[in-house]
Amino acid sequence: MIYCSSCGARVIEKVPDGDDRSRFVCESCHTIHYQNPKIVAGCIPEWNGRLLLCRRAIEPRHGLWTLPAGFMENGETTEQAAARETWEEARARLENMTLYGVFSIPHISQVYMMFRASLQAEEYAPGPESLEVRLFEEHEIPWNELAFPVMKLSLEKYYSDVKKNDFPVYVENIDRHPARRG
Repeated sequence: MIYCSSCGARVIEKVPDGDDRSRFVCESCHTIHYQNPKIVAGCIPEWNGRLLLCRRAIEPRHGLWTLPAGFMENGETTEQAAARETWEEARARLENMTLYGVFSIPHISQVYMMFRASLQAEEYAPGPESLEVRLFEEHEIPWNELAFPVMKLSLEKYYSDVKKNDFPVYVENIDRHPARRG
């Protein structure tokens, strides 16, 4: 950051009085500019035992598969954000949405809030950010073509939970270099 978004003056980086970390501070209007993690809201959309995935038409990870998810907007709840992203990416409507997992990824300053939900109908189509959208059974999931580690983790947990018919809410941290799995 070079200029203050409040008054346009130059900012400096310093530890403000009463704080414990360096921030961008405007020397003119004294605004402290906090930089906080981004919240990503996403969904595991279910329809008759199959899950809806999207093949990305945008970077990062163009051409790879993901669950519908994206950055939360100001003025919306996490549930609204997950439903909006599902509509934008897959042209699908949701019902029975429940929190499934909160995954903190500190090395990229993101927090994923993933929800389970049912599709209202077997109606979906690629939105502007998707090349393709389709329903997958577990054995059809393109595991080696998933765009993001958090999506792979969400899907692995989901299918493990399906087998147990128990869906706890997960709260986990995802390390930069996760341990390899068998």
